[in-house]
Amino acid sequence: MSGNKKYKLPGYIATGMLALSTTLWTFWSVGEMFYEGWWGKWTNRLPYLVPAFICWLLTFIALSWPRLGGWIIILIGGGFTIWRWMRQYQLGLLTLRWALSFFPISGLLILVGVLFFLEAHYRRKRRMIDREPPKKWASRNLLFIIAYTPPLLTAIFVTALFAPLVLSRYDDGDRDARLIQGNGASLIWAPSGPGWSEGVGPSQDEGKLLDGANLSWNAIAFYGVPPVGFGDKTGYTGRNATETDMQVMGLCRYLSEDGTTLLLEAQDIWRMPSTDEIVRSLVRKGENAGCSWDGVSMHAECNIQPNKDSPLWAPEASVIYYLAADEYDEDSAWYVPYTGGGLFGGVIGHQKKTDGNSRHGHRCVKNP
Repeated sequence: MSGNKKYKLPGYIATGMLALSTTLWTFWSVGEMFYEGWWGKWTNRLPYLVPAFICWLLTFIALSWPRLGGWIIILIGGGFTIWRWMRQYQLGLLTLRWALSFFPISGLLILVGVLFFLEAHYRRKRRMIDREPPKKWASRNLLFIIAYTPPLLTAIFVTALFAPLVLSRYDDGDRDARLIQGNGASLIWAPSGPGWSEGVGPSQDEGKLLDGANLSWNAIAFYGVPPVGFGDKTGYTGRNATETDMQVMGLCRYLSEDGTTLLLEAQDIWRMPSTDEIVRSLVRKGENAGCSWDGVSMHAECNIQPNKDSPLWAPEASVIYYLAADEYDEDSAWYVPYTGGGLFGGVIGHQKKTDGNSRHGHRCVKNP
């Protein structure tokens, strides 16, 4: 390597590594915005784009002022690494194997920062050798082209993939009890209220949830434990609920016949649906999507791609997963995404029975 070419290598390596990171975060940000954040007000979508925006801005700073950018990247990488290591230590999970596996995620940022220091140093040397900048725009801005082309193409690809799905959502506006049948399932799904947690609604105040939202699997399963309702349960605190608890004491048992009120006595009209029943009831354009599940895979096999459509979902609300009556193991239970898993985001997965958030909801069912 001769001339000033050797002075360009650190900049190319640093730019390539930064482009990879920016591309990955752009993929996550845009994909999650469409998959999880496309509900209610348009401002709900903006937080998902923050990681990509930070990466794009950091790339611009590093390429324009490599010394400043190098310092920022080192501080971010080092600070995040220290914070993550401390968090892992507090959880009692800090091991050498974990540290080595985590290093590529944050530790490499320190290396990128050092490379940009070298780029700043060598850029001065290049200017001394080549006093006239390249005449062609592409040659003058080659590092910017390398850095921004992959994430830009990624954003375009993800948008082209997801936009038709979210823009074609079907909503008939009916939030009453609904019959969904076909594909081996025929169930009446509870109306809006305590039997159907829609999550955060578009007209709600910031952080305010609709009835029944943000409940953990345990809270739903232990609802009927005296005293009936939510809160601490004498003799049950400290342990997870089981499928039997869900069947015997679950919230759905206490739902009134019309599905709008929780009563103090069990009515045994409604119940929590199984994972298989939720999968078989997934919809597209208001019709059954023809999905089936083998009981272990993270995605369903569907005749058509399901969507967050009524009558099964409330497209304007935040819930994108329904909790199922089945437990995965002693500590976790199954849930199903509106997509059925696969290419369009989410998986048929499981989460801790103690967890609850505005993305995971429940909807009781009964037989016609």
